[in-house]
Amino acid sequence: MNAPSDLLAVLVDADNVPPSRIGAVLAEVARFGTASVKRVYGDWTTTQLNSWKVAASEHVIQPMQQFAHTRGKNSTDSALIIDAMDLLYTGRFQGFCIVSSDSDFTRLASRIREQGITVYGFGERKTPTSFRNACDQFTYLDVLNTIDGETSADAPTAERPATSSPRDDVRLIEGLRNSVSTASSEDGWANLASVGQLLRKWQSDFDSRNWGYAKLSELIRATGQFTVEGHRVRVGTTSR
Repeated sequence: MNAPSDLLAVLVDADNVPPSRIGAVLAEVARFGTASVKRVYGDWTTTQLNSWKVAASEHVIQPMQQFAHTRGKNSTDSALIIDAMDLLYTGRFQGFCIVSSDSDFTRLASRIREQGITVYGFGERKTPTSFRNACDQFTYLDVLNTIDGETSADAPTAERPATSSPRDDVRLIEGLRNSVSTASSEDGWANLASVGQLLRKWQSDFDSRNWGYAKLSELIRATGQFTVEGHRVRVGTTSR
């Protein structure tokens, strides 16, 4: 995780993100650094963004006007991309937070990462794999703690179905085994933080909250295939 002093640019696609989620997103962003630039893009002359006007004011996010000049063409996306590149070239930022579920930002995320800058993505479950994988870290909106009146992340919704058992998730088990094996020392023990970092590199949308667990250690224990002691983990259970 980046140092709290890192400067971040937060760019929000108002057409793709409900305003009720933005408070939780900004709280998550604060874990990675300081959001020195916060902008939300859309056509503010339309009634569809009325609720966003309140949220933008409350969270001190600068609304960026972009008229929809042509039907079927998303000019909002283009405006966000152009601004992101302008901000990138200033060299001021250590990270960019792109808040959208739109695959149109896949190339933007890849381009920013080419400069050695971290990209944090935030979006709904419907977000295409291409955009999720283009980010260093991608977080689903529904796992974030409620701040602006949304349903609690602990409760299943149409957007967030009931979590399956970690014991039955083959992709999770495989990723954990590979990460623990790679991070382990000669005695077979691996540092939990190192395991989490490796998982994020291999699966950008990995988050223990996707399975309903607040901490990585809790998720690993729930699989029943690892031993966790303090801040370290190893493959295999230990009888006590």
